[in-house]
Amino acid sequence: MGDALLRRVCGFFAFLALCPIPPICNGGNILVFPVDGSHWLNMKVLLEELVARGHNLTVIRPSSSSTILEKSPLYTSITLDMCIKRKDIVDAYLQETITAQREGASFLKFLKLTKDFLFLVAMGHSLWIDGMSQIFEDKNMVKSLIDSQYDLVLTDPATGPGVLLAKYLKLPLVLNVRWITSGEGHFVLAPSPLSYIPVPGSGLTDKMTFLQRVRNLLFYGIILFQQKILVGPSYNAICEKYFEGGCDIISLLQDADIWLFRSDFVFDFPRPTMPNAVYIGGFQCKEARPLLADLDKFVQSAGGHGVIIMSLGSSVNALPDDIADEIASVFAKMPQKVIWRHKGQRPSTVGNNTRIVDWMPQRDLLGHPRVKVFVAHGGTNGLQEAIYNGVPVLGIPLFFDQYDNLLRLQERGAGKIIQLAEVNGRTFEQGVKEVLHGDSYRENMQRLSHLHRDKPLALMDLAIFWVEYVMRNKGASHLRTEAYKMPWYSYYNLDVLLLMLTAVTLLLLSTFAVISFLCCSRKTDKIERRQKTKTN
Repeated sequence: MGDALLRRVCGFFAFLALCPIPPICNGGNILVFPVDGSHWLNMKVLLEELVARGHNLTVIRPSSSSTILEKSPLYTSITLDMCIKRKDIVDAYLQETITAQREGASFLKFLKLTKDFLFLVAMGHSLWIDGMSQIFEDKNMVKSLIDSQYDLVLTDPATGPGVLLAKYLKLPLVLNVRWITSGEGHFVLAPSPLSYIPVPGSGLTDKMTFLQRVRNLLFYGIILFQQKILVGPSYNAICEKYFEGGCDIISLLQDADIWLFRSDFVFDFPRPTMPNAVYIGGFQCKEARPLLADLDKFVQSAGGHGVIIMSLGSSVNALPDDIADEIASVFAKMPQKVIWRHKGQRPSTVGNNTRIVDWMPQRDLLGHPRVKVFVAHGGTNGLQEAIYNGVPVLGIPLFFDQYDNLLRLQERGAGKIIQLAEVNGRTFEQGVKEVLHGDSYRENMQRLSHLHRDKPLALMDLAIFWVEYVMRNKGASHLRTEAYKMPWYSYYNLDVLLLMLTAVTLLLLSTFAVISFLCCSRKTDKIERRQKTKTN
């Protein structure tokens, strides 16, 4: 008996000795500069895990934020006296977009919407630049930030303040990113050939015809305009004022140590990337929790017909009444149960099978086996949750990147798009039934779900590893390309091509000169011989 116990103890310690020991990172001190809205939902999930692993967090927030709370058990907050009426601005732009879509597309309307969007972007960046001046001019705040001895800055670079602050405090920088100040992050991080990489907003895939490539190039021009003319100069001004030698926002972004991309190549089209890009798309997704009793009873009552859930995101207070009524009347005729997140006036045609709610546990519903279709606007978070749970999507894109997001699912046969301008009772019913009864949609989405889950490491663990990696190693400059420090003509080897072209030109001219000289010499000799012959 004693020998058996001894063998077990020895075996246990041998097992421990063979187990790999993860690298240890003592609790770090992290300065967080998030972006409000749906971006914060992603960041908060990451912050919760960092706190669970013993790290201390300080979050900088605007005073007007209703989602980034001033008092939280997760973090200590620094509140900037800023009034950013993001929701009011977004609501106004959304209503304008909906009106334009329903009235029909035209080039003039496209130009107006583009102008309004760029104005919206410029105004948001201008407010944040004012907020950064508030920080830099407050000597007590600056001293407090320096004395806190942060290990790194974690920021969402859709706005630039966190990037500027990392530069100012000379701290390593980790980006929780999909969007930067002038569009999609990859376009400043890695080579992005426009021949097969669609520009956000273009509505294109990675397979383009000649005319589509022309369109793609024109949309890239909008990004350059935003970067060089609209946003860049404002950041350049604050760089010149507070940083010795000046800087520009794009170079500061390119100088980041790690890019945690909220995307992956199950969802996105393949493209070139860099060693410091880490793909964590869907890292916020978790297994579904049990539904509350009342909601679970409603879902279970669907039986074999299943459940349809619909949500157009937190930015949409209400669809136009006539569209909402037609959607409700389609749902009322169906045998499925419907859960619809709808904040506007209750449609007059709602059926007994439809439950209208202000909020729903979207993640838990998508993970429920009775949910058959997700009617969505195409926000990244919702689509990644749909992929995680294998639920096909009927998409009604409204604005920003939503059409592009849904297009990626449609190209993979896991979703279908209906433009808002085309939504009526007939088209909506056809779309829902096609996704609901078309086996290929569910099969394709479940395949994407399998690919998404088939990872060597949980995505949250991957994200935390790289944050802690930067803290342990005081940065990750060895993973960062220095190409962005090269002049543009050197990056594209134009100086080398010019030298080679010059050398070839000189060689050709020299050859031509020698040949011409020889030919002229021979011609002169012939003329002299003829003259001698005539004289004789």
